Amino acid sequence: MPRNREEPAVPRPRPTDGLVVPPGAGRTIRTAAQQVTFKVTGAHSRVASTFEVVVPPGFDVGAHTHDRSEELFYLIEGELDVLAFEPRIRTRADWRTWESPSGERHVRATPGTLILVPPGCPHAFANPTGRPARMLFQASPPPDHERYFEELLDLLNSGGDIDPAAVEELRRRYDIEQLTPLRHAPAAGARIGATP
Repeated sequence: MPRNREEPAVPRPRPTDGLVVPPGAGRTIRTAAQQVTFKVTGAHSRVASTFEVVVPPGFDVGAHTHDRSEELFYLIEGELDVLAFEPRIRTRADWRTWESPSGERHVRATPGTLILVPPGCPHAFANPTGRPARMLFQASPPPDHERYFEELLDLLNSGGDIDPAAVEELRRRYDIEQLTPLRHAPAAGARIGATP
């Protein structure tokens, strides 16, 4: 369960040794819409959780904000459309039509692109290509995003139709305000585990 906002934080022991995570190591959560590998968790860091994420073709996380969390994304392989700004108008339909007061619009991120998202900043990413993209993702503070991914997997694997109200409640508990819909329309023949 997530910590109640009024409840004081319990200090975690400070790690005394570093952590080396070899390629391919870490606990992986797989669904039709995402593949997330936990690389650094709250058990290892008091600052941030770190994940390797495979974004399949057709996946759009939807624009959203976090009141408390700061996030960092670093694209390793593939291409993504990305956004990290407050638009003039928050429309509900498609964040790719948004424009900032200074004229900024979403960009096509390529390998080596880094996106830093401070608390409160609307942000989104989508894979409009026919190939998976792979990125490194950090969320601070830990372990909120770890728990969110675990509970989301439980919802997705519960069988039957996904209850949108349950997903919305999950997001609310984990500091996620969804501004535009999450979408996943996989391309024919695309495999989530395929190498970008």
